[in-house]
Amino acid sequence: MEISPIDWLDVIRREYLDDFVRAGGAAVKVAVTENEPARRALRERLQSLGQAADYRVAVVDAAETKIHLMDRVFQAVARQMPWEETARAFLARTIEESGYQLPADRTNLTLTALAEANDVPDRRLNTSITDILWRSLFRDYAMTQEFRLAMVRLCRAQLYPDDEPAVTDAVKAWLTGELRRISEVKRALIFQRIARHNARHLLASLSHWMRVTGSAGLLLILDIARCPLTVPREERDGGVYYSRPATLDAYELLRQMIDGTDDVEGLLVTALAGREFTTDPRRSYVQYPALQYRLADEVRYQYRPNPLSALVRVADDV
Repeated sequence: MEISPIDWLDVIRREYLDDFVRAGGAAVKVAVTENEPARRALRERLQSLGQAADYRVAVVDAAETKIHLMDRVFQAVARQMPWEETARAFLARTIEESGYQLPADRTNLTLTALAEANDVPDRRLNTSITDILWRSLFRDYAMTQEFRLAMVRLCRAQLYPDDEPAVTDAVKAWLTGELRRISEVKRALIFQRIARHNARHLLASLSHWMRVTGSAGLLLILDIARCPLTVPREERDGGVYYSRPATLDAYELLRQMIDGTDDVEGLLVTALAGREFTTDPRRSYVQYPALQYRLADEVRYQYRPNPLSALVRVADDV
């Protein structure tokens, strides 16, 4: 049974973006559409909905990113995040909460500008700012140690823009998967790459970081329509295609996200799929029982779909 896209989006806004997720909750929702135009329209509406509700929004398309690899998903999200803006927002908030004045130009948070605004010596302010970063950032254990170290480096780059800019650039490259050698971030005390074993924890850290830097949270839109498709090689374009094992790995990634919602704050994941997700005899989500059991609609009504269900079928009249 299908639900109107307007009705489903209204539920997403009212029950999740404006309430549950904004209060610190996390959820995973799957929406199935019949055709690509309807899915793309729904994706655009979700983006607008999230931005209007003051969320950071990231879109990851399985046709462009190997979505069955969690590290690739995180890195695709990281490439869409305004890292310098969030570092400035965090610094501005914590400095003000510590009783210091901000410069008239709030985009200039260098130590020199802060010292002038507060009429204190650079050396004395440096000690205070270091203590502030230690207490409010490095000891925020809701984020993984590596993520905290990366954010400390980005914050210090705002305070000391001439202090090892190459290391700051390397940290950004580490976040986005563009780092060539791990040795480039050792000065930031980061010693391992982002991989499948730690990417999910980094995504949880990112959603927490979005909240402490002033956003309501993180809205992650996963377009997984490509995963269950079977396309002959001669008909393929330059995008990403999935074998059946890779498709099942993508379903396992969704399963992990669903099971991990109790350990994440401020994150809404909406996975948009095509009809093959529910109908393909070899690649539908039913072929992966661990995901099927988590998406099963336990509350049903004969004449109306359940708008709060983890899996909904959205009508095409977007």
